[in-house]
Amino acid sequence: MKDSVPIALSSICLITCLSFAATTSGKPDVVDGENYPSGRIPQVIKNGKYPRTYFPNTEKLGKNEMRITAIGTGMPNQTPTNAAACFLVELGNGDVFLFDLGVGSTDRLSGLQLDYAKLDKVFASHLHTDHVGDLAALWVAGWLSGRYTPLHVYGPSGARPELGTKAHVDHIRAAWAWDVFARAGTLPNAGGELVAHEFDYAKTHVVYEENGVKITSFPAIHIMDGAVSFRLDWNGLSFVFGGDSAPNKWFMKEAKGADVVVHECFFSPEQWMRISGFPYKQAYWVTSVIHTPPEGFGKIMSQIKPRMAVAYHYWNHRDIEFEMHQAIRKTYDGPLAMAADMTVINLTKDHVEVRQVTFDPEAWPQGTSREWDTAPRGEPATDVMSDWLKAGAVKGMNPPPTQPLE
Repeated sequence: MKDSVPIALSSICLITCLSFAATTSGKPDVVDGENYPSGRIPQVIKNGKYPRTYFPNTEKLGKNEMRITAIGTGMPNQTPTNAAACFLVELGNGDVFLFDLGVGSTDRLSGLQLDYAKLDKVFASHLHTDHVGDLAALWVAGWLSGRYTPLHVYGPSGARPELGTKAHVDHIRAAWAWDVFARAGTLPNAGGELVAHEFDYAKTHVVYEENGVKITSFPAIHIMDGAVSFRLDWNGLSFVFGGDSAPNKWFMKEAKGADVVVHECFFSPEQWMRISGFPYKQAYWVTSVIHTPPEGFGKIMSQIKPRMAVAYHYWNHRDIEFEMHQAIRKTYDGPLAMAADMTVINLTKDHVEVRQVTFDPEAWPQGTSREWDTAPRGEPATDVMSDWLKAGAVKGMNPPPTQPLE
């Protein structure tokens, strides 16, 4: 009897492992032309009755629906519950857009197990780390996880060329040359490209227009020249994203009457003094000159009158958040979402649903597609190591291949 316990446990383990191996796949399932993690079959939402919690890849986005997910809602000195700024927009026509991509946001983004081939467009409001700090991470991780086309970064110019988006992207590409060069041949050629689309920060103009989607950029006021906000219009629905900015006339005009309007809601000077230890003079400058504090956020939304106002860009610790909510309500009494990381908003012409995402913290990417497999590749990087270094390899340690390599 003593020996039967480990035998039984071993049997259970073997059965479990065999079952796991038999039921998992490295390739996504294709449902109505869209890639989903193996085994996921999304359901159609009927009559506007959404589950209280959004579980990724379980709901089919309606053809006239927009889904907005707050991937990161925090600051440069992010906390365990707040990655830096990033909002994901998915449309019923299949298009996907990222607005900002701050530090830590790719960790949160991975939990959604999206098709990385679609995560190829980032719109940057400005070039602070808490708004674009994860560009390199998405560039390489997305390439490894299924993107076989370039990653496109749309962002503003600066007061001088070296302060604009093109220079920023060029330096990222140069900084990670060793990383990208070493992957040649193993991964699709085009997926290793990083392309900057720089536009004039000082103008209100359309910076993207494809497939019925129009994205307009307009100036923002944040520390120095080179910050913008965006408005996305599609199929009669509208989404406005503000990065960092003090209240300004461009935002008031371009966001007027939009469906979902996201604007930063920074701390009050007193809160920032209490949290950070800043003296009042510096605390006021940070919170109320280069950012927008809660009462200012409320005044903006009272004039814009969106179907849903979304506050973000603060640490969402409950004691602070309650104070911020009370301050907003002094100046705004309309629909309001205090966004945390993974707040999700479903938008149609007659319904707005606000929920939270729940995902598996051990999730991995959904898997590379057949299109990724067959995308053009160059020669593998086999001759980029010195002979003396290659001679240091110990032979016979790794097992030989069990399948043809050609």
